[in-house]
Amino acid sequence: MALAAKLQLRQSQSLVMTPQLMQSIRLLQLTHVELERFIDEEIERNPLMERAEPQDDAASDQAQKSEVAPERDPEGDWFEGETEWSAEAISQKLDSSLENLFPDDPGTSERLGPDLTAQWKSAAGSGAGAAASSEGFDVGDMAAAAVTLREHVGEQVALASLSPGDRLVAGELADGLDEAGYLRADLDEIAARLGTDEAAVARVLGVCQTFEPVGLFARDLAECLSLQLAARDRLDPAMKAMVANLELLARRDFQTLKRICGVDEEDLLDMLAEIRALDPRPGLAFSGGASDEIVADVEVRAANDGSWAVELNADTLPRVLVDNVYFARISRHAKDQAEKDFLAECLQNANWLTRSLDQRAKTILKVASEIVRQQDAFLVHGVRHLKPLNLRTVADAIGMHESTVSRVTANKYMLTPRGVFELRYFFTASIASAEGGEAHSSEAVRDRIKQMIEEEKPADVLSDDAIVDMLKENGVDIARRTVAKYREGMNIPSSVQRRREKRALANVGR
Repeated sequence: MALAAKLQLRQSQSLVMTPQLMQSIRLLQLTHVELERFIDEEIERNPLMERAEPQDDAASDQAQKSEVAPERDPEGDWFEGETEWSAEAISQKLDSSLENLFPDDPGTSERLGPDLTAQWKSAAGSGAGAAASSEGFDVGDMAAAAVTLREHVGEQVALASLSPGDRLVAGELADGLDEAGYLRADLDEIAARLGTDEAAVARVLGVCQTFEPVGLFARDLAECLSLQLAARDRLDPAMKAMVANLELLARRDFQTLKRICGVDEEDLLDMLAEIRALDPRPGLAFSGGASDEIVADVEVRAANDGSWAVELNADTLPRVLVDNVYFARISRHAKDQAEKDFLAECLQNANWLTRSLDQRAKTILKVASEIVRQQDAFLVHGVRHLKPLNLRTVADAIGMHESTVSRVTANKYMLTPRGVFELRYFFTASIASAEGGEAHSSEAVRDRIKQMIEEEKPADVLSDDAIVDMLKENGVDIARRTVAKYREGMNIPSSVQRRREKRALANVGR
């Protein structure tokens, strides 16, 4: 049979993702900050889009201020009844004010000197203009910038007794610090890069390890603690042995530590108290930048009829307008078809974006309202009454696809009377009931396990098997490995380690 090329017509259906549809899907999963950044980029590209400024009452407030003026002291107000002042008039007023402040010394202006008097007059003369520009003044604008770890170390390197070559080595060592203040660079590599020997680099490192706060430039936790203990003159042989066996301290193996350090229980407790007083990450004091504040996308409050009112946070809703007037004006002056096509495309994209933003807001509100309806018991009674919930349940209830609900709940937050929670927090796995009733939420079970461990006594520390038995008595059917997984997820040590720690803490408190 001969092979030949033929033309055939076929009719088929396929799902095509248009750029506009992909944009709408992307908008669902953007956070508030990411959405604002995306809109700013779109406004820069599209001349027909602009932000809608929120309406304020500045004009009405100004009118009220002009109608009702505050009473003034005619003797205390220097500029009352005057609209413009010359430099000579201001100087005379200041001179007379200085005489009033110092009545016993009529030559105050001459005694203060021309420079100081001129500075005083200059500051007062600029006060009238500064008062007008001080509207919206924020004290935070005057706050000094936070000093970084690199800047803090650089200042100490400049003040240290180091040669120019040693300062270069110290700068390389400072570049190798991580945010916790530990040195992550290799001394051999620094020596090879600078063309010096390792002994010289180690000598400069010893100088850098004396910088404040003590513990900087340590290469591991043991060295960091040793530097701080040495600065306190507490690095005796017993403490050296403890620092060298930190893994035993992490396991709460106090019996072995007493044998290695050669101390009794009382001395060991004193040493533990000294270790707890140290800072294992001294560099973090200079990495505390301004943290981003979580802005809730949805607000939930109790309504008058006993239900819950779910509203979108107006601060997270972008206000975008399409300037149709500007489009009509410039479209009449388009020179060719290319300009007309560009304007038409800009108008289409702007309209699509505004509709997508509106649809995004409606979708978030719909999903949040269903979550509030499902988790009504949590809002009333707390985490113990959190119901197991999955994405499919919410999607079926509101008539949307499960992937849409997943995108909406990503990085979105809800402000409730019990605090701010991520929408994903309300979706938890279910744990079967031991009595055949309703299933329990895994988050609620975690809270029960945490409370049981917090209430246990040093003489009666609960094992994982004991926790399983107690949960089954309360109607929770859970396996031991699940309890261990939840416990480790909350960074709670095992029963053996907790018993050692609680006994040690009890002896310290005596």
